[in-house]
Amino acid sequence: MRSVKSMTGYGNAQLERDGRLLSVEIKSVNHRFLDLSFRLPKGLMFLEDVLRETISSRLGRGHVEVFLTYQNLREDSVSVTVNEALVSGYRRAVAELVERFGLQDDCGVSFYASLPDVINARAAQEDAEGLAALAREAAGTALNGLCAMRNKEGARLEADLKCHMEELRSIVGKIELLAPDVPRAYREKLLQRLGELRVEADEQRICQEVALAADRCAIDEEIARLYSHIHQMELAFAGSGPMGKRMDFLIQEMNREANTIGSKASDSRITLLVVDAKGEIEKMREQIQNVE
Repeated sequence: MRSVKSMTGYGNAQLERDGRLLSVEIKSVNHRFLDLSFRLPKGLMFLEDVLRETISSRLGRGHVEVFLTYQNLREDSVSVTVNEALVSGYRRAVAELVERFGLQDDCGVSFYASLPDVINARAAQEDAEGLAALAREAAGTALNGLCAMRNKEGARLEADLKCHMEELRSIVGKIELLAPDVPRAYREKLLQRLGELRVEADEQRICQEVALAADRCAIDEEIARLYSHIHQMELAFAGSGPMGKRMDFLIQEMNREANTIGSKASDSRITLLVVDAKGEIEKMREQIQNVE
């Protein structure tokens, strides 16, 4: 299974069983953690726990929105009842009108049925266990589609990240080749400056100054750490499970080392290479924001 997964995806499913029609839509975007948001019909809020458990078992990170619609198409989906006490009250009132005012009682069934609250229609009690099973199955099917999309996007992210990593490795290699020239360049500049100022200095003093400058400008450790971070990133590709947070940390460390090299090295060629390296690191950082 591909290790790199995007946090962007969409999936949907519709299932009908025993006269119950249930639809589930799931979409996700990038987020630091797994953040679930549900939109469920009134009366079906109990399904949130079922959906949360199903989704959490398959997704590690991302802002996930879940939409659920439901229709009960069964004949017993609605319970119709007659308020007998209310009908009896209305009939007594009509009988009193007939008796007191000599009116004709022409009130039939239609009349009483049209009176407020005489006939009540209510949704029948739902089968919670059956609906939970249906929701779990529909959510699983929707997640299959969402994960397929996340895997496809993850493949594109992985290919792009690896291209930027190879370019970064190449840039670091060029910096490594130029690193020994930094002390020599400093010595030449120092001698040129002394010559311009017509200042005489013994060779030992010059060597001491160059040695101190070389220590201050040494970037060997930063280069070694950059190579190490690149290697750790490659290991992350070969891993499993959510890896976006780890990659984000490695990118921060890469950027830190590049900044240190730029501040320590006085060579203009290295400075330009550092700019290129930071450009590649930034491109990787933007892509990693969407890695699960």
